[in-house]
Amino acid sequence: MTAADPIAVVTVVGIGADGWPGLAEAARRALLDADVVLGGPRQLALLPGECGAERVAWPSPLRPAVPGLLAAHAGRRVAVLASGDPLFHGIGRALTEELGEGRLRVLPHPSSVSHACARLGWPVEDVEVVTVVGRPTARLAAALHDRRRLLVLSAGAATPAEVAALLRDRGYGPSPMRVLEQLGGPSETTSGWTPAEDWNRFPGDPLNVVAVDLRRAPGAPRLGAVPGLPDEAYEHDGQLTKRHVRAATLAALAPAPGELLWDVGGGSGSIAVEWLRTHPACRAVTVERDPARADRIRRNADRLGVPGLRIVTGAAPAALAELPRPDAVFIGGGLTAPGLLETCWAALAPGGRLVANTVTLESEALLADARRRHGGELVRLAVAHAVPVGGFTGWRQAMPVTQWAVEKPYGQNEPLAGTAGADST
Repeated sequence: MTAADPIAVVTVVGIGADGWPGLAEAARRALLDADVVLGGPRQLALLPGECGAERVAWPSPLRPAVPGLLAAHAGRRVAVLASGDPLFHGIGRALTEELGEGRLRVLPHPSSVSHACARLGWPVEDVEVVTVVGRPTARLAAALHDRRRLLVLSAGAATPAEVAALLRDRGYGPSPMRVLEQLGGPSETTSGWTPAEDWNRFPGDPLNVVAVDLRRAPGAPRLGAVPGLPDEAYEHDGQLTKRHVRAATLAALAPAPGELLWDVGGGSGSIAVEWLRTHPACRAVTVERDPARADRIRRNADRLGVPGLRIVTGAAPAALAELPRPDAVFIGGGLTAPGLLETCWAALAPGGRLVANTVTLESEALLADARRRHGGELVRLAVAHAVPVGGFTGWRQAMPVTQWAVEKPYGQNEPLAGTAGADST
């Protein structure tokens, strides 16, 4: 679609389970005046007979079909039906991306979250909201924190049982759950509070929201909201950036919402996983040449609530060729592979950060030379743990880690010179 297309404005109308009677006058008028109304079958069925527009149901998958559908109805008055607030996990986002905000008129309706919080007496700003509509239920794991309140936007009637199973598996079985169905409509129902560990309700209405008052079981692992999760949180074969070094590495990478990380030499995926856990909008690609480790990274990502982690199985730098440009790069292994450091530097967006860790003298020499040429900070991270020594206690030193962290200057796109042709380890 371009600015010259005949469709000047598409009106998006939010509609609730209360259907036509619940719509404001402006929303009703927009639908009555439309030549064609696009929407899901459930939403289209809520329109009365007096709404004489052609009704077109969204196909599946929806997002790729949006440009063609809009083009097919060019020159007509187009309205779109959406559940609740169209710009809250709704079709409004896809339409804004396609048309631009100047060609979209949005008439919102109270969202299911607003309805649910009103029924529960929960302040909306204090509630964590996670949608599993078209997304894995595993996403919930990143939102599990003791004594927080969670609302899950369900994908269907089976979602409450899936939520209960995940809570039990992640050590939150004592959490009371409640299902709110057909919110705002004449058939609205609400279940009683039931702990996830005792959940045995049959599937109900597919239009539902699951409320969870999170409670961690005694002895269950405590996973904090900042980088540096316990090493025991990960499945690994020894290829794991250990907890204290991992926290320092994420601090140097400095993730921000919406940014993309390349995690090169993924190992167990811990750096990419904790980058993604810092904010739901963060993105990450991990590159791992060992297929068994790549599978392990996938399991860790699912377990820790970031199933959106993209995993590329292949050897760097060749495996980096088709990846989108990163805002940050972490190199956790393979530094002496010919061309790796130069490739990562060249791909990095200006203002982006590159962090590389090593425990070998050969790779340390590369990092020292890179710092001499391009600046940045070179640090040595040493961690010791108290362990039994006979009947006493002493320190056991872990291998020290040398870390180079640098920000790429704006206007600099040349390769990182002076590192090619190094010997492989």
